[in-house]
Amino acid sequence: MGYGLALIFGYLLGSIPFGLLLTRAAGLGDVRKIGSGNIGATNVLRTGSKGLAAATLLLDALKGTAAVLIAGHFAPEFALAAGFGALLGHLFPIWLGFKGGKGVATYLGVLLGLAWQGALVFAVVWLAMAFLFRYSSLAALTAAVAVPIALFFLSTPQIAGLFAVMSLIVIARHHENISRLLSGTEGKIGGKG
Repeated sequence: MGYGLALIFGYLLGSIPFGLLLTRAAGLGDVRKIGSGNIGATNVLRTGSKGLAAATLLLDALKGTAAVLIAGHFAPEFALAAGFGALLGHLFPIWLGFKGGKGVATYLGVLLGLAWQGALVFAVVWLAMAFLFRYSSLAALTAAVAVPIALFFLSTPQIAGLFAVMSLIVIARHHENISRLLSGTEGKIGGKG
């Protein structure tokens, strides 16, 4: 029962579409009608507002961290369920017909709440790949592969296992980016579109 409630709590928190709410509040319309149609920070950046994109990134991450910390206050094992729920809520929000973001910021927020060392690994890998290749998607995908491996050595088997599953989900959500990377049509960081 407790696990189910933690999962639902995490899902509801994760399903708050901050990118959509912030762009509408700023008078920029529906972010789902531009770029990739995604509600995440990368697509919010396509509105031309770096501030809104940064706020979206921060809030999407914090909802993952908050889910973990609040549920973990009741029982440490509930934190895992709430974190997983937060990712699912961001990816498949009931309020938007189950069409959400790609989950990278929320993934990172859950990681920060459960295993901060893994968040450092994610950040270092993302920054290195982004600097070398200038593809945000490639940087996120590489970091998502590195995190469960690092957590196998740095954390508990439960946390490493959770992030192995979450990484697979995040990678699957990037299938269009992977296709564009393979065909050489993926947009680079700082590029147009």
